[in-house]
Amino acid sequence: MIGLSALLLLIVFRSLLIPLQAALLNLLSIGAALGVVQAVYERGWLSGLVGNQVSPIEAFIPVIAFAIVFGLSMDYAVFLVSRVQEEWKGTGDTTAAVRHGLIRTGRVITAAAAVMVVVFSSFAASDNHILKLFGLALSTAVLLDAIVIRTILLPAVLQLLGPATWAIPGALARRLPSLAIEPPTPHIEALPDPIPSEAA
Repeated sequence: MIGLSALLLLIVFRSLLIPLQAALLNLLSIGAALGVVQAVYERGWLSGLVGNQVSPIEAFIPVIAFAIVFGLSMDYAVFLVSRVQEEWKGTGDTTAAVRHGLIRTGRVITAAAAVMVVVFSSFAASDNHILKLFGLALSTAVLLDAIVIRTILLPAVLQLLGPATWAIPGALARRLPSLAIEPPTPHIEALPDPIPSEAA
């Protein structure tokens, strides 16, 4: 899953570093979320607050949670990076591109993440042990991904890398197929002025 998504990002953004940082940051958010689940349910942290008892984690929970969270976090990443790239192509200024890209997408990402956190948190409030595990894993992962990864770490990484973010060897770029996230806006020719009523 990580390899295929990295290949797709390589084709879309034509950058070697974008797929690498996307994979690492996604693994970071998912690993942190699973670490929280392990700390709460196997180590008993916050047991008095969340009202749970120490219990084993079902083997299929990390696999399914990884698939769901990876899809959500990749969606946020593509949304943000595509806007940053759009600004960078227009200005060539990395700082301005990161700032404007974050301004244009920050509210949407935060609002979407807030909805998902509320939904997944309702699972964690269930009496069912499996739903509790799912709810805690997914709500924690989305919260960390939206707040820490997408609005802090990713913009910081893009700023530090600068123009090198979009670098790719020419030979590799020529071999990659052309794939755009958004279709180009069709050119609409101006209509001729209407014939005046006096001429008619």
